[in-house]
Amino acid sequence: MNRLEREAAVRRIMDRTPPAVPPDLYGEVVRRGGRMLRRRRRGRRLWWLLLCAAAVAFTVWAATAHPWVEPPSTTTPPVVGW
Repeated sequence: MNRLEREAAVRRIMDRTPPAVPPDLYGEVVRRGGRMLRRRRRGRRLWWLLLCAAAVAFTVWAATAHPWVEPPSTTTPPVVGW
């Protein structure tokens, strides 16, 4: 298809009358959209809850394990009696 044929095909499509929309479609769309928004909100809340729980768990672990402290060396015995 060259450019003129494509333009003519597009014009034919644009000149057609749009298909009829069922009258009960609006109610169905609103119902599904509301359900989708509730599901997204619930997912976001669950994600934030998990994120906060992970932060608290990390804080408790770090406070009890002290990962920043270097462990004592066990390769050389302590020198006594010098």
